Amino acid sequence: MTGSRVACGIVAGALVVGVAELVAAPIGGGSAPLAAVGSTVVDRTPDAVREWAIDTFATNDKLVLFVLMGVVAVVVAGLAGVVERGRRPLGSALFAVFGVVAAAAAAGRPGASWTWVLPSVIGAGAGIAALRWSIRRIEAGQRDSVGESPSGAVDSTAAETVDRRRLIRGLVGIGALAAVSGVAGRVIGVNSRNVAPERAAIRLPVPNSPAPPIDPAADLRIPGLAPYLTANSDFYRIDTALIVPQVSTDSWSLRIHGMVDREIRLNYADLASRPAVERVVTLTCVSNPVGGDLIGNARWLGYRLADLIAEAGPHPDADMVLSRSFDGFTAGSPLVALTDGRDALLAVGMNGEPLPVEHGYPARLVVPGLYGYVSATKWVTELEITRFDRAQAYWTKRGWSERGPIKTGTRIDTPGEGKNLRAGKVTVAGVAWAQHRGITAVEVQIDSGPWQPARLAAEPSLDTWRQWAYDWDAAPGQHTIRARATDETGRPQTAEFADVIPDGATGYPSIRVRVA
Repeated sequence: MTGSRVACGIVAGALVVGVAELVAAPIGGGSAPLAAVGSTVVDRTPDAVREWAIDTFATNDKLVLFVLMGVVAVVVAGLAGVVERGRRPLGSALFAVFGVVAAAAAAGRPGASWTWVLPSVIGAGAGIAALRWSIRRIEAGQRDSVGESPSGAVDSTAAETVDRRRLIRGLVGIGALAAVSGVAGRVIGVNSRNVAPERAAIRLPVPNSPAPPIDPAADLRIPGLAPYLTANSDFYRIDTALIVPQVSTDSWSLRIHGMVDREIRLNYADLASRPAVERVVTLTCVSNPVGGDLIGNARWLGYRLADLIAEAGPHPDADMVLSRSFDGFTAGSPLVALTDGRDALLAVGMNGEPLPVEHGYPARLVVPGLYGYVSATKWVTELEITRFDRAQAYWTKRGWSERGPIKTGTRIDTPGEGKNLRAGKVTVAGVAWAQHRGITAVEVQIDSGPWQPARLAAEPSLDTWRQWAYDWDAAPGQHTIRARATDETGRPQTAEFADVIPDGATGYPSIRVRVA
């Protein structure tokens, strides 16, 4: 009977999720129980665990979280079936607790209303009803099938016999209802909020200040080396959004307020009358480990943040811009970094097309020289002009550095770690970056030998990464290859290893190869 009880619990648990998805469809995807609980877990996960997840799973970290939540949900639902009894509804109590926890998580999400608790409450109620019915069928079958032996003892074999057909039919029906509800909820939700058709119809403005032509010598075109421009589909994605926000240009607006002479609000149509700017800028995630790939270079189209902020009239004592996302995320940027003449943009385009939804459509921030956690707010809706001693952003509340300037770094793209190579000429190549300062030199070291200069690709902008290559006459044996960069202020990349917390990793990237 334990197996039947587990099955009853799992099927009832599936109904919780399915019905909740259906109820959440017209309310908002973030109100569904798994999404709400998952988002709360993301917000409250200790930094060390979060960085381990990013380092281990990279951009698949959210998928892994969903899988783990699914496994936990299956285990808890199965347990609920085992402990549920007609007169002791402990399993129902587990479902009720889940409903309360999920409802509280949903109610606590940014922008939530009282309706956000409904998916969890109604879903839990449906699951409890299904669990109660199925467990009663098992217990009724046990009572009906109990017989006695000639000696008067209870026939244990008969006691274990249940009308399985009726139970199985019921579970199949409940499972089908769960599947249909879940699929219908997802379809309705996606179709009602999906901005892909709108995005496809967007016509980007012609930039008044286009990006300078890219020198062909900026891309060395070496096999295994990252191209100078990163395709949108390959661009890293690290953010706190478990469900990607679907924000329509019809409802989007940008509010600039706080320590300003006048508050201003712009909608998407207002931007069309403003001069557009196109620039190539490399973005870097502060969670990028030494030699990591959480970095990408793209052509961005947008509007100068300095001009927008100037219209609001920031007060002289303001020193911070707290940008806020549609999903409640905040980033604190030094005001000077948005107004000192660098190409800090309210971006609406990426590599010649409207921003991909997962990269911030319809608008995001792009600020050269700052890590993303203090600048690259996606789905941005607010710029609050304030001070660092008056406000804290999402990550600074969690112990990360306030200002987040990007550190000089480099990466070895080819050959890869652990590669088996043939003796003779081997091209070692990679990228180096020091956004808004530029790269002036890259050096390569083989084992404990002297540092040798690498040849550099052209540098179209100080705000982008720079490719480099070194021709190595590889001798047989095992070798360690290291690289280091120097920015255009003359400051070399530090050899001292530091973890990403609290303001970015440092150290020389290294790989080991075998030459035969």
